Amino acid sequence: MHKIPLVDVHSEYASLIPQLEARFREVLDSGQFIRGPHYWAFQEEAAAYLGVKRSIGVANGTDALVLALDGLGIGPGDEVICPAFTFYATAEAIARRGATPVFADIDPVTLNVDLEDVAARITARTRAIMPVHLFGRPLPIEPLLELGLPVIEDSAQAFGAPGVAEHGTVSTYSFFPTKNLFCLGDGGLIATNDEELAERIQMLSFHGSRDKTDFDFVGYNSRLDELQAGMLRIFLPELAGWNAGRREAAARYAELGLGDVVELPQDDPGHIYHLFVCRSPERDRIRAALTEAGIASATYYTTPLHLQPALRFLGWERRSLPVTEEVATDNFSLPLWPGIPVEAQERVVETVRAAVGAPARA
Repeated sequence: MHKIPLVDVHSEYASLIPQLEARFREVLDSGQFIRGPHYWAFQEEAAAYLGVKRSIGVANGTDALVLALDGLGIGPGDEVICPAFTFYATAEAIARRGATPVFADIDPVTLNVDLEDVAARITARTRAIMPVHLFGRPLPIEPLLELGLPVIEDSAQAFGAPGVAEHGTVSTYSFFPTKNLFCLGDGGLIATNDEELAERIQMLSFHGSRDKTDFDFVGYNSRLDELQAGMLRIFLPELAGWNAGRREAAARYAELGLGDVVELPQDDPGHIYHLFVCRSPERDRIRAALTEAGIASATYYTTPLHLQPALRFLGWERRSLPVTEEVATDNFSLPLWPGIPVEAQERVVETVRAAVGAPARA
């Protein structure tokens, strides 16, 4: 039985392997592996793609969040509002700076942070809001900006989604190998229209220095390396096509009738489907059937951030974020990548329908 993976990254870059090998040889021959020409060129190209003035390549997406917070001067005694239904790095970065994550509940349809709940949780100590464009679905940023606080967009799952990065104070990205725009290892990016903030973050990422001689800040050693920057320059021109392929695959699931038996992710013209996350009270039964059929699936954030062991000191209790906790119990993702075969999606849908006792679609 042919197995269907959750994502097939190799199929995305397979046709590009000759270019990747040539780029690797180019960098290898140059002997310049840190802050070389590809590093600087990718920063310019990424900024242009995102429609912002500056971008800074860093070592990974988590560092991007920490550096954005540090660049804004956020630290001990400060509060930052964020969702609890997201990857741990969002709150981890806030806590790493010595600030306090304050969790807001999510919208049950979009699964992005609830804007009204964010507004209700602002206090005199709130220094920033950190929304997440979850699973590739962009969250409207303008209502958050109206609250009068810096907005740090955690865009790790949404590189290339329309409007992301254009309005917030600063946005951050991950190039982890399963992301929409990925590298061949770890990598991250920070983007902003604030030139002063960009310069400060650029220095912070390089030990707080411009020239490694004079050090203006206590910084970090967090740089996107030359090899990864070179690979990203090959992948970036492919991204629009890859994101379009993801949207086509998501639409096909709906056309095949998957929405008859599970709750599909809400579509939006800007949704780029980093993951195809559905909901069903029959989640466990569905996933068991998928596994038996050789089809991969996954669940996300089943222990939301406010209930994570490392964050117990914050004092959150169960049932404090009811929508977050409900979604944690019934979400699951299905295979999706650019170019996923139609037959694979048909098999996924047939398996899900059979798992819940629905007849095969005519």
